[in-house]
Amino acid sequence: MVKLRLKRCGKKQRALYRIVAIDVRSRREGRDLQKVGFYDPIKNQTYLNIPGVLYFLEKGAQPTETVFNILKKAGVFTEFHFNQMKVN
Repeated sequence: MVKLRLKRCGKKQRALYRIVAIDVRSRREGRDLQKVGFYDPIKNQTYLNIPGVLYFLEKGAQPTETVFNILKKAGVFTEFHFNQMKVN
């Protein structure tokens, strides 16, 4: 199973997180399938590769709670729902 979750990067006391698609059995800093964005909690900035995120969501990837909140705030799920309605 694939999850969309955060991968920690950056210096001590200056954490940055990459949003990655990764296998559930991998550890936090393990090998990821694809990088789909990043999140900086200090500056509260987010960058998302929307087509990449939508691709993994359509394939059945489950976001973690934190990533779900980030994606919801960015409005990704409205696009995901819109794309699902187009297919049906």
